[in-house]
Amino acid sequence: MQHERVRNPHPWTFEIPLACALAVILVLVLGVHAGRATANLFAGGPLAWPHPTDLFSSLPALLGGDAAAGLADPPARVAGPAALRAWIIVAEVIALVLTGAAAILAMKRWGPGRLRGTASKAEATKLLGTSRLRRHRAIIRPDLYGKAH
Repeated sequence: MQHERVRNPHPWTFEIPLACALAVILVLVLGVHAGRATANLFAGGPLAWPHPTDLFSSLPALLGGDAAAGLADPPARVAGPAALRAWIIVAEVIALVLTGAAAILAMKRWGPGRLRGTASKAEATKLLGTSRLRRHRAIIRPDLYGKAH
């Protein structure tokens, strides 16, 4: 067994968790604005996005129910406060689900519990070929295809 599989000598420092936390905050802020854009679109207004400098400064008014907050050219038709909050909630749930799925995939691929030094099924098939893998399956996986089975 590889020594790296048991213990990783490099400690976790604050940079990686801080970057992940800031990325989640940015996804949540963008989710609020995506919910507003969708609410305004369904209310008959245009699909408008604020200027990047207004992403954070327009949040209090936006969460307060003002669907035109932070937009350079406020549209004539905007969503009402109830519809705005509903679409923000929908957008945030979708953003959180996608962020969670991405975090799970990232932890499986690059996290501390990943299996190092083992080829994936696709890599082994590409390198060795399907017929060779089937021919030598008792050697590769004796627990599944050995003589006892």
